[in-house]
Amino acid sequence: MESKEFINLEDRFGAKNYKPLDVVLSRGEGIWVWDVDNNKYLDCLSAYSAVNQGHCHPKIYKAMMDQAQKLTLTSRAFRNDQLPLLYEQLCKLTDSHKMLPMNSGAEAVETVIKCARKWGYESKGVADGQAEIIVCNDNFHGRTLSIIGFSTDENARQNFGPFTPGFKTIPFGDAKALEQAIGPDTVAFMVEPVQGEAGVIIPPRGYLQKVRRICTQNNVLLILDEIQTGLGRTGKLLAEEHDGIQADLTLIGKALSGGFYPVSAVLSNEAVLGLLQPGQHGSTFGGNPLACAVARASLKVLLEENMIENAEKMGAYFLAELKKIQHHSIKEVRGIGLMIAIELEEGTSARAICNSLMKMGILCKETHTCIIRFAPPLIIKKEDIDWAVDQIKTIFA
Repeated sequence: MESKEFINLEDRFGAKNYKPLDVVLSRGEGIWVWDVDNNKYLDCLSAYSAVNQGHCHPKIYKAMMDQAQKLTLTSRAFRNDQLPLLYEQLCKLTDSHKMLPMNSGAEAVETVIKCARKWGYESKGVADGQAEIIVCNDNFHGRTLSIIGFSTDENARQNFGPFTPGFKTIPFGDAKALEQAIGPDTVAFMVEPVQGEAGVIIPPRGYLQKVRRICTQNNVLLILDEIQTGLGRTGKLLAEEHDGIQADLTLIGKALSGGFYPVSAVLSNEAVLGLLQPGQHGSTFGGNPLACAVARASLKVLLEENMIENAEKMGAYFLAELKKIQHHSIKEVRGIGLMIAIELEEGTSARAICNSLMKMGILCKETHTCIIRFAPPLIIKKEDIDWAVDQIKTIFA
């Protein structure tokens, strides 16, 4: 079948909750993907940072196939021999006391909301039903009903109410606004270290340090959503390391499986996750042996193959080269690690440029109409960046 036939089938039978570029991919290897017509593309989205280790990494693939032949699912009614090993590996790696496994990023967010509220009632002494969580404008934590209830994206919210109460919204990057928003019923502040979906919005230097201090002083849990920024994307294992802090609860997902399988996790301490009792939270697939084996391999290659260090080095190079492009439609180029954005002047279509780049062999995606994100797999090399920058220059020229 040709691309057009696949696209027609999707348009006919699929719900139109996405607006993908008209490329039909069928194969991937490393930083490259191929469509059904065998055209080759540099993947500069990495499945929204889920494929940090590159497409179809052979060691992760082997771990998945080996485990798939032995045991895939037990549910949490029984123990399995992979989950304890993932617990230990992830907790030691991130200096966490406890880890709670889930599947998708949105599930991890829903989980952390429950945990923070439970801590507020049982440890902080907030009155029943009054717990409040502070979030930021332009946040993106997923698209479940509770999550869109505290989103400021009207398109995500329209005609889906009524929404779950208990959330307060403040400007992103404004530590003073957080201090003023905290009340006696505030149990947590949840924030992305860098806002990805909003267009790679980087807070002022020292913001997370101030936030950490404010939360500690007010007995409020600091929740960092590192589902997109974590596991090497910003040039550190976790983005919190740039500010030398540690969150009370950290969310990871996406690259935790290297793109092979949905795996997410809530990382925290005994004081918070230790409050959960049997039957109060769970997931049939959360912590299954196949997911755990894949996650263990994904973490191992991330570290052993120096992908985090490469992200820091190549990200700085990519950003510097993009900043050299001079064009009247470019408003700003910004980034951290291999999480980079070109913001265009109002009225310039990022979608049109993404379509043009697709024809040049580069796949990236627009966000908020005038921002283009670049987030290739962390294994990208200098020569690949040089080639990509040449294509981007050509489009703007």
